[in-house]
Amino acid sequence: QVQLVESGGGSVQAGGSLRLSCATSGPTLDNYSMGWIRQGTTKEREFLASIRWTTGLTDYSDSVKGRFTISRDKAKNMVYLQMNSLKPEDTAVYYCAAVFGLTYYQHTPWNYWGQGTQVTVSS
Repeated sequence: QVQLVESGGGSVQAGGSLRLSCATSGPTLDNYSMGWIRQGTTKEREFLASIRWTTGLTDYSDSVKGRFTISRDKAKNMVYLQMNSLKPEDTAVYYCAAVFGLTYYQHTPWNYWGQGTQVTVSS
C-alpha cells in the first residue's frame, strides 16, 4: 500500500509561486508513475503533470506546461510540484497520486491518492 501525504499549499497572490511536496511511503516505487491532479470547487479533477519514478520522464497538461515543474527525489521518496506564475484559476485542491505503470494524462487509473492540499490564488 503506497501512502501519500501532500504539503506546501497555501494562499498566494497572482504571479506568485508555491512548491508542493508529496511524501511517499510503502513499497518501492520503481514500477510506478507519480502525478499531480487538482480539483476546483466546480470542476472535475484535472491532470496536471506526471513523472516516471525510475527514469524521471515527465508529462504535462497544456494548461500548466511552462509554469509548473514536477520532480522527484528518489533518496528522500519525495515528489514535488513547483508552481510559478500562478493565476486565480489555479485555485484548487491539489492531489498527489500514484499509478502502477504508465500514465495516460486525464485517463490515468490512479491507484493511490493523497488527502490533498488547498492552493488559493488571489487576484
